Amino acid sequence: MSISILAQNLHGSEIIKIAAEVNELKKQGQTIANLTIGDFDSNIYPIPEGFKQRIVEAYADNQTNYPPADGVLATRQSVSEFIKNKFNLSYPPNQVLITGGSRPLIYSIFMALVDPGDKVVFPIPSWNNNHYCDLTRAQSVLVETRPENNFMPTADDLRPHIKGATLLALCSPLNPTGTMFTKKDLEEICDLVIEENKTRKPGEKPLYIMYDQIYSQLTFGKHQHYNPVSLRPELKDFVIFVDGGSKCFAATGVRVGWGFGPAHVIEPMKAIIGHMGAWAPKAEQVAMAAYLKQEAEVNMYLQALKTNIQSSLTALYQGFQQLKAEGFAVDAIEPMGAIYLTVKVDYVGKTTPEGKVLKNAADINFYLIKEAKVALVPFAAFGADGSVNWFRASVGASTLQEIEEIAPRIKEALIRLK
Repeated sequence: MSISILAQNLHGSEIIKIAAEVNELKKQGQTIANLTIGDFDSNIYPIPEGFKQRIVEAYADNQTNYPPADGVLATRQSVSEFIKNKFNLSYPPNQVLITGGSRPLIYSIFMALVDPGDKVVFPIPSWNNNHYCDLTRAQSVLVETRPENNFMPTADDLRPHIKGATLLALCSPLNPTGTMFTKKDLEEICDLVIEENKTRKPGEKPLYIMYDQIYSQLTFGKHQHYNPVSLRPELKDFVIFVDGGSKCFAATGVRVGWGFGPAHVIEPMKAIIGHMGAWAPKAEQVAMAAYLKQEAEVNMYLQALKTNIQSSLTALYQGFQQLKAEGFAVDAIEPMGAIYLTVKVDYVGKTTPEGKVLKNAADINFYLIKEAKVALVPFAAFGADGSVNWFRASVGASTLQEIEEIAPRIKEALIRLK
């Protein structure tokens, strides 16, 4: 039977394919350190107790009917105050949109700005921009990044590609790498966008920035989060932010995301979300509105969450650095933010004990799943070439003890390669 061209051309998630392999081994009774999913084990990282209690209270208060399509007013007001306190960004409630997590926000940004054939520029590796380009029939322009710059794009990387583009999709801290923009690099990208928009004719679409900062509250050590509007206020009419409580409150299943930006973009996004029905549940919105006002409570939770995540990331990083020091062909980039560590396992061309030659990153990954009982995600799942032997490791679903046991198992598996 015939289906749409769109449906024929959509690509399934590589992460789901890896998860299927992991689940099959689990059915056989094996224990796998699953570092594939950008999620939290809620038994290891529960949502804030005060937030949980407010959700229960909202349901007890029968807050179970349809919410407004753009979000409960009290929630939008609380988010407006929250981003003012955290980033010194001024967006009134009418320029804030509440959705069921951040995915509907990203999709509605694409739908509101991008026509079929429009250029969308984004770095690789990055999360899901290629799929949203497919959904909107956009012309995707993939810009390769380098480990020397922590896989973050620079203005020089982007400059050859932005002429005539409609959307520049950026993310920091970056999924999948856990790395971040430096102030200098983001300033130079902002200046590049400003200069490009000066060349646009009246009535021509400007170049917009979609800035995904869903992990902005999860930064570590000396690393500081920056955003385009704070660095270059003249970009305020051209930047749409993607944010929410999913990651900073370990509340991925609670589904309260928020976006904010210029009214002329947020307004059509509201209509798109309304037609999609992709709003956050009302009780959870009511609870979030109340919880965000508890500044001391929020900060205490964030500090504890960051400390625990950083401990796991650092343990995994140190494990890989020790293997590297021992002469193994591995590496890792210092954890900066989010729940991810970027690791390298460069064993293409090696032969397994069964005689199979590892031809690419996917082969390496499935070997590690079976022999080291650890599952990573190759950067190929995020748009990179299959020959790139870098991987995402997500620590949100593992305990610190489980993380500490990973490097020794990888060592034993790598020793068995010929």
